[in-house]
Amino acid sequence: MAASDLEFRYRFWIFGTLFCVAFASYSIDHQNTGDVVGQWIARVRGMTARAGDYRAIFAVAAFLCVAAALVRTWATAYLKPEVMVDDNLHTSRLVADGPYRYVRNPLYFGNILLAIGLGLMASRTGFVILVLGMILFDYRLILREETALLVSQGEGFRAYCSAVPRLLPALRPKLPAGSNVPSWTGGLLGEAFMWAIAAAVVTFAITLNLNAYFIVMSSAFVVYAICVAIIKRKSRSVTGR
Repeated sequence: MAASDLEFRYRFWIFGTLFCVAFASYSIDHQNTGDVVGQWIARVRGMTARAGDYRAIFAVAAFLCVAAALVRTWATAYLKPEVMVDDNLHTSRLVADGPYRYVRNPLYFGNILLAIGLGLMASRTGFVILVLGMILFDYRLILREETALLVSQGEGFRAYCSAVPRLLPALRPKLPAGSNVPSWTGGLLGEAFMWAIAAAVVTFAITLNLNAYFIVMSSAFVVYAICVAIIKRKSRSVTGR
């Protein structure tokens, strides 16, 4: 079932609520997912889990978060940051270059990588809530966007869908490179929030210090507010509104 217009408009806040619910589950499930995985690996090896084992688990979490930021930055560099943060759905053009040659929805694929990475920081219950919730909501948003694109772009979009997978990236590009020039400045500006989240998980993987993690994570929201304000100001200056 496709997402409604209201869900699309307030998708950032729905994503935020999903993360809040996932991490609030510590109140009913006190066991950290990364800790559980570390202990399980240690038992398989016939050893007791050590700090290095936990660093390795959270290094994987950090890698997934960095990969999410990279994929989303690459996608936003082609899509344009003002489209990414806009409350309205844009269907006037079809982007089929850069990461869109490998997967139709690289931004949502990045969301899922982030959910798995941050899920290792959550409780076991939170991991399930975050990963499954992210997949389900992303898929609803995808159906909403693809339905609108099919109406707007017609056979061109239908041909694109037949060539490029929806959510699981192909190992090789399914379309030839186009002439679109990515704006890496725009990509980094639009995804600075993701990079700040990734930095928080990297910090925890190195230090195993929750205070350091929360300090860096808190900065992500400040970064988001600043970047969105810059993007919207630039968008207004271009449109004259």
